[in-house]
Amino acid sequence: MIDRRSLLRLGTAIGAGLLLPPGIGRSQDAAIIAKKIPGTGEALPAIGMGTWKTFQVMFDKDALAVRTQILREFFARGGAIIDSSPMYGRAEAVVGTGLKVLGYPRSLFKATKVWIIGRQFGINQMKHSESLWGRGGFDLMQIHNMLDWDTHLETLREWKAAGRIRYIGITTSEGRRHDEMLEVLGEEPFDFAQFTYNIADREPEKRLLPLAADRGIAVIANRPFEGGNLFDAVRGKPLPEWAGEFDCVNWAQFFLKFAISHPAVTCAIPATRQPVHMIENMGAGLGKIPDPVMRRRMVDYFNSVT
Repeated sequence: MIDRRSLLRLGTAIGAGLLLPPGIGRSQDAAIIAKKIPGTGEALPAIGMGTWKTFQVMFDKDALAVRTQILREFFARGGAIIDSSPMYGRAEAVVGTGLKVLGYPRSLFKATKVWIIGRQFGINQMKHSESLWGRGGFDLMQIHNMLDWDTHLETLREWKAAGRIRYIGITTSEGRRHDEMLEVLGEEPFDFAQFTYNIADREPEKRLLPLAADRGIAVIANRPFEGGNLFDAVRGKPLPEWAGEFDCVNWAQFFLKFAISHPAVTCAIPATRQPVHMIENMGAGLGKIPDPVMRRRMVDYFNSVT
């Protein structure tokens, strides 16, 4: 097992591509794992950031300061995609407040969702999200949990044509609506699909991930820690020594590297309430990723200790 300082200095380029994070020079040569969005070839760092539960906080000085620090650590380590939703209460407003403090980092890839029934209600909701995030427009607008998806898809196409959004996506979570999503993705040209995928929930490997690969759809893996349940499952269990072979130094990185190492997964979006955990998460986006043989070994080990 290698220490974090050594990990941050790794310069291993992988087949998925690499980027250098802002503020890290060539002398340190820290390679960030990035994957291409199939539809455009645009590279996106494989570790993103979710905001479900973790950014749903009151607007008090201390809570906002912690979330801003989380954002600061994220961008300092090459982060780009931040995913949120109107469903998450104050999360979008908290993200927008932090981004304003940080001056809207250039690497920012803004992703949120529309989560309401009705065309005009959807338009109003997306406009409100624009005001909360600030700086107008989104890189990715997703239809949350497929709610009224056919109505919103028409609007999103119009917004994309007008340059208000760059990509269109659709989401589900916790294994819900997989059959419906498979049908929709097979018929409609979505740029992104988001669903739950982690080492304990590998159901998407059977149909959703192969379909996304065939259709050229970027995949965002949500709940990569299964809502924290994966940590409960391995509490007190040792990280295997061979985890160092793919530059992994803790369980968070073990779980994240498994998710992003699937060829069809573009990025994973873990969420956290603590800056130190953000630092750990971002470490998963550096160095090597497991090959298919190692992925099988990871699953076997996880199953043996849980």
